[in-house]
Amino acid sequence: MKHSTNPQTRRGRGPARRIGRSLALVLPVVLVLSGTLAVARVNWSGAPSSPVLTATDTAASGAASRAGARAPHEVLRDQLLVELQKENPGVALTHLQEAVNDRPSLAEHCASIARSLGKAAVRVYGPTKAQSYARPVCDTSFASGVVNANT
Repeated sequence: MKHSTNPQTRRGRGPARRIGRSLALVLPVVLVLSGTLAVARVNWSGAPSSPVLTATDTAASGAASRAGARAPHEVLRDQLLVELQKENPGVALTHLQEAVNDRPSLAEHCASIARSLGKAAVRVYGPTKAQSYARPVCDTSFASGVVNANT
């Protein structure tokens, strides 16, 4: 049996092969980036995206503050917001991560606290500088807060 040396019958030498390889490298990157941006745009807190409070929201928050019983995650959020203004968002994010590591019960509130820090960082530092502090504390919730504050 004689093997063909004709270039047309050889495998892996055409432009289709080069295009296929390029797509194999580029497509996963595009999918990851688009998925990350899509996740960042979703309101994961369950709270309405409108800044306007309804009467029931105002009454409920007023009743909770009058009762004097504040949840630990609310106390932590307020402390970190003050720390963000006195120090910087990086320090507040580090302390958030430490608090969640020390008290695992705070983990379910970590994302909402990080988003609050992101929104506050935009108000204090502006969007570009605030984004420079983003890191993977509670996934990408800080970055999500920065993005949501800009929209």
